[in-house]
Amino acid sequence: MTDELDFVASLAERLGSGPAGEVWAGDDAAVVRPPEGHLLLAIDPMVHGVHFLEATADVGWAAIARNVSDIAAMGGRPAHALVSLVLPAEVDVSSLLDGLVDAHRELCPIVGGDTSSGATLTVTVAVTGVVDGAPVLRSGAQPGDLLFVTGPLGAAPSRPEPRVAEGEAARRAGATAMIDVSDGLALDLRRLAAASAVGVVLDAVPVADGASWDDALTRGEDYELVFSAPDRDAVLDAFGALDPPIEIGVCTADASERRLGDGPLPEGGWEHRW
Repeated sequence: MTDELDFVASLAERLGSGPAGEVWAGDDAAVVRPPEGHLLLAIDPMVHGVHFLEATADVGWAAIARNVSDIAAMGGRPAHALVSLVLPAEVDVSSLLDGLVDAHRELCPIVGGDTSSGATLTVTVAVTGVVDGAPVLRSGAQPGDLLFVTGPLGAAPSRPEPRVAEGEAARRAGATAMIDVSDGLALDLRRLAAASAVGVVLDAVPVADGASWDDALTRGEDYELVFSAPDRDAVLDAFGALDPPIEIGVCTADASERRLGDGPLPEGGWEHRW
C-alpha cells in the first residue's frame, strides 16, 4: 500500500464504523441517513501560519468545534463531519489527529474526508447539522429585542465548547437572530445588526477571568453565542438547568447606531485581508 493508503486506513480504524445502514470513512463517499428537519451545512479551513503555528491536538479539536459552533448559531445540532487534510512532507500530524479523534467522539462524528500532499498544512472541515423548526438567522432582530450572550468573553479557550444546547434553547425561546462569537463581539455583533438592519446599544460586556476588556470585545475565538429575543422570561425559562445567558443590551430602530454605554462601540475583531 502507498503511504496515503496506510494513513487513511489507520485513521479510519481510529474513527470506527457507523451505525447499521451507514457507511463512514473508507469508501468513495460516506452514506448517512437523511435528517428530519432543515439540513444545515458549514465549512471552514484552518491554514498553518494563518490560524495556527503548531499541529497540536487542540488544533484538531478546534477544526471541528468551530464548525459545530456555526451549526449551534442556527439553533441546530451537528450530525456528521468531513475532514480534508493537505499534508506537507515530513510534517508530524499525530497530535493533530488525536484532537480530531477527540472531537469525533465528543462533538460530531467524522464520517469521511480526503487527503492530499501540498506545501501548507491545511485542515478543512465540513459539518452537517439539523434544526427542528425554523433556523435562527442573523437577519431577524427587531427594534426592542433584548441582546444576550451565553457566557463571558475574551478567554479564547484552546478547546472551545460549542454551545449547542444553548443555541437550541435560544431558538425555543423565540430568538430572532443569532451569531457565534468567532471574530470578536464588536465585529460579530455588527454583522448581526447589519444583517437585521437594526441598531445596537450595549450596557454590559461580560469579561472572562484572566481576560481584558479589549479581549472581550475584539479577541474572538470564544464561540459563545450572541442572540436577540423579545421576551426575557421566555429566554430564562427555555434555558432551564443550563447556565442562564447574560443580558448585554438592546436592539434599536436606528440602523446606524452602534453604542456601548455612553460612547461608540469600539472597532476591532479578526478579519482576513486580501
